[in-house]
Amino acid sequence: MITEVDDYFTKGCGRCDRFATPDCSTRPWAPGLADLRRLCRDAGLTETVKWAHPCYMHAERNIAIIGAFRGDFRLSFLNAALLKDPAGILERQGPNTRHRDMIRFSGNEQVAERKPVILSYLREAMGYAEQGLKPAKEEYSLDLPDELVAALDADPELAEAFHALTPGRQKSYVIALSSAKTFATRVARIARFRTRIMTGKGAIER
Repeated sequence: MITEVDDYFTKGCGRCDRFATPDCSTRPWAPGLADLRRLCRDAGLTETVKWAHPCYMHAERNIAIIGAFRGDFRLSFLNAALLKDPAGILERQGPNTRHRDMIRFSGNEQVAERKPVILSYLREAMGYAEQGLKPAKEEYSLDLPDELVAALDADPELAEAFHALTPGRQKSYVIALSSAKTFATRVARIARFRTRIMTGKGAIER
């Protein structure tokens, strides 16, 4: 994975074998990504690399992160639950995401078109960072599959590691297991996931 932010805009994130090839997901969106990068820096954000992607910080807090996919590119906000979204442009990353936390772009020209709105959202998030504000903690309950409950009951070390995971990582395993159609498949997946759980990773983390 990359450690230098410039590499993302010229080669990609380095997390797959399409890195530094014309097939990298960043390539079709190079002009839009460059505009988005410029906008974030013009807003006064500090640019760094986190999770192999450009991450923008202010007041020692992560504000937003840039990502690219085959069908779109995105500016995703951390602590998005605080944002008011008066323009109604924020979307959820997926059906299991709790809050609308990203601006999705399906054309390179859209960054320039939405510049005033993007800047206002960035400045709002920066203001919260300066004030030290964070979203209120939400009550969190997770309905674990029976096979996972049985595995945790039978393996105290696994249970301790699983309950030490963040709620999002725990949920990633529930989603991965719930998509399996048979008991045998769920049990096999739990066995395969054990090492990942023990090392504090989510189901789809590398």
